[in-house]
Amino acid sequence: MSLKERIKNDIKEAMRAKDSVTRDTLRNLSAAIKQIEVDERRELSDADVEAVLMKYLKQREDALAQFVEAKRDDLVDKEKAEIELVRRYLPEPMDDTELEATLKKIITDVKAETMKDMGKVMGKAKAVIGSRADGGRISQIVKKLLGS
Repeated sequence: MSLKERIKNDIKEAMRAKDSVTRDTLRNLSAAIKQIEVDERRELSDADVEAVLMKYLKQREDALAQFVEAKRDDLVDKEKAEIELVRRYLPEPMDDTELEATLKKIITDVKAETMKDMGKVMGKAKAVIGSRADGGRISQIVKKLLGS
C-alpha cells in the first residue's frame, strides 16, 4: 500500500473513531499532496509524499516553537499531537553516527575536499538520505566534515 493510500485509509478510520485531531491533520496532508498533484499534473511517488510530509512537519515544528515562546499551551498541545502523527508516516530518522558515516561515504564518492564542494555533497545527500534526516542536520555535519 502506498503512503498516499495509507493516509486516505487512516482518514476514514479517524472519521469512524471520531478522532478530530487525526482526521483534520491527515486531511491537511492529503490536501497538500493533492495540490501538488494538480499543480504539476502528475501522480506523486512515496518519496514525493515523504517530502510533502517533511515540509509539513517542519511547519508544525516552527509553529510549535512560536507557540511555546508565546506561552500558548492550548496550541502547543495541538501542535505536538500533529507532529507525533506526521512522524508515524515517515521512515525512522538516522542517528548522528549513521548519518555521519553516510555523509563521509558521499564526500568520498563526490571527491569533495573543501566547503566549495558542499553543494555537490548536499545534492547527493538529499538523494541518498531522503527524508531520514533534516536538511539542517545534514548541512551541519557536512560543514563539520569539510571544515576539518
